[in-house]
Amino acid sequence: MFIKSFFAALLAIGLFLVPGLALAETFEPTTEPFLPLLSHPASYLAIVIFVVSYVFVLMEEKTSFRKSKPVMIAAALIWALVSYAVHDVGMDTEDLHEAVNETIAEYASLMLFLLVAMTYISALQERQIFDALRSRMVQSGWNYKKLFWATGIMAFLLSPLADNMTTALVMGAIVMALIKDDPKLLTLFMVNIVNAANAGGAFSPFGDITTLMVWQAGKVEFFGFMVLLVPAIVCFAIPATIMTFFIPSTAPEKMVMNIPVKTGGKRIIALGVLTIVCAITFEQILELPSFLGMMLGLGLLLSYGYFLQRRSIRREDMFDVFGLMDDTEWDTLLFFFGVIFCISGLGYLGYLDILSNNLYGALGVNISNVMIGAISALIDNIPLMFAVLSMNPEMSEFEWQLLTLALGTGGSLLSIGSAAGVALMGTAHGQYTFIGHLKWAPVLILGYAGAITTHYLLNG
Repeated sequence: MFIKSFFAALLAIGLFLVPGLALAETFEPTTEPFLPLLSHPASYLAIVIFVVSYVFVLMEEKTSFRKSKPVMIAAALIWALVSYAVHDVGMDTEDLHEAVNETIAEYASLMLFLLVAMTYISALQERQIFDALRSRMVQSGWNYKKLFWATGIMAFLLSPLADNMTTALVMGAIVMALIKDDPKLLTLFMVNIVNAANAGGAFSPFGDITTLMVWQAGKVEFFGFMVLLVPAIVCFAIPATIMTFFIPSTAPEKMVMNIPVKTGGKRIIALGVLTIVCAITFEQILELPSFLGMMLGLGLLLSYGYFLQRRSIRREDMFDVFGLMDDTEWDTLLFFFGVIFCISGLGYLGYLDILSNNLYGALGVNISNVMIGAISALIDNIPLMFAVLSMNPEMSEFEWQLLTLALGTGGSLLSIGSAAGVALMGTAHGQYTFIGHLKWAPVLILGYAGAITTHYLLNG
C-alpha cells in the first residue's frame, strides 16, 4: 500500500508541476493487432512465461539467481510459442523470420557497442585510475559537507562517460572508506550518489543503456541530448541541497592512502575519448552504425595493449585486453538479449499494439512518458524503453527527450530502480538499504518533478 501511495503522490506532483501536461496531444494509433494471433492460447501462455521470468529477475538480490538466466529461457520459449501460433492460424512464416532477424540486428549493434564500452571501463579499473581517484579523495581532509558535494558532483560528471553502476561503485568505495559505523550518514551519501549517477547519465548517449537505445534508434541526435543537461542538474541539485542540511560539518579522520596510476593509464583515457569521437563520427557524419566506431576504438586499445605488454618488465605491469574481457558484465549483456527477444516476441503477438493504444492513445504522450519514468523505479528501465521503441508511438524529439529524462532519473526514486542502487546495496553490507533510501523518496520526487518541469520550461 505504501508503494502504491508513493507512486500516486509522484504522479500527482508531476501532473501539478508540469505545465500543459494535461493538454498534451493524444497519440493516434496506426496499427491494430492481429486478433486470431492475439487470442490464441499460446499468446496467453507467453504472457505467463514473461511475468514468471521477471519475478525471478526482481528476486535476484534475495536468490542470487542471475537475472539473465530466466529471461533467456523465457525469450526462447516465447518465440517458440509465437512460431506455434503463427503456424496454427496459417500466417506466412516469412514475416516471422524477418522479425527475428531484425531483432538480432538490433541486439547485435547494441551488444557490440556495450562490449567495447565495458572493456574500456575494465581497462581503466585495471590501470588503477579509479583507485587513484579514491586515494586522493580519502587524503583530501575535507569535512563531510564538502565530501558530500564532491562525491555527488564527480558521480554526475563521470556517469555520462561510464555506466551508472561503475560510477556508483567507485564513489561508493570512497564513501565507505571515509564513513564507518554511521548508517544514517552513509545512506545520505549513497542516495546522493545514486541520484547523481542516474541524473548524469540522462543527458549523454553513453550514460545509460536507454539513452544509447534512443540514439541508435534515430529518435534523438547525439547533441540533442545536451538540452537535458540543465534538467539533469536540477534533478541532482534539488535533493542534494535539501540533504546537505542533514550532513554534519565535522571531518572524518584523515587517512594515508597513496595509490598510483599504472603505466599507460592516461593514454587509455585518451584512447577512450578518441573512441567516443569515432562513434559519434560514424553515426552523425558517415551515417553508419556507431558500433563500427566503437570497434575501431577497441582495435586501437588492443594494439596499444600489445605494445604495452611488450614493454612491461614487471609482472604487475602486464596488460591483457582479452583477459579484461573476461570481466565484462556478461550477465548484463545476456539479460539485455533476453529482454529484447521477450518483448519483440510479445510485440509480434500484438500485445505492444494493445499497450500503445491504451497507454499513449488514452492518456496522451507526455503523461504516459512521465508515468513510465516513475514505473522505472520498480521495473528495470531497459525493458520499458525497448517496449516504447517497439510500440514506436508518434512523438516529437522533445517528447523522446522527455521519455529519456524520465526513465533516466525515475530509477533513483527507489534503491532497486537502477543498477547503481542495487550495486551499492550489495557492497554496503546492510548499512545502505531499501528502507533507508525510501525515507528520502519525497526529496527525490521533488528532484524528478523539478527536472521534468525544467525540461518543459527550457525546451517545450
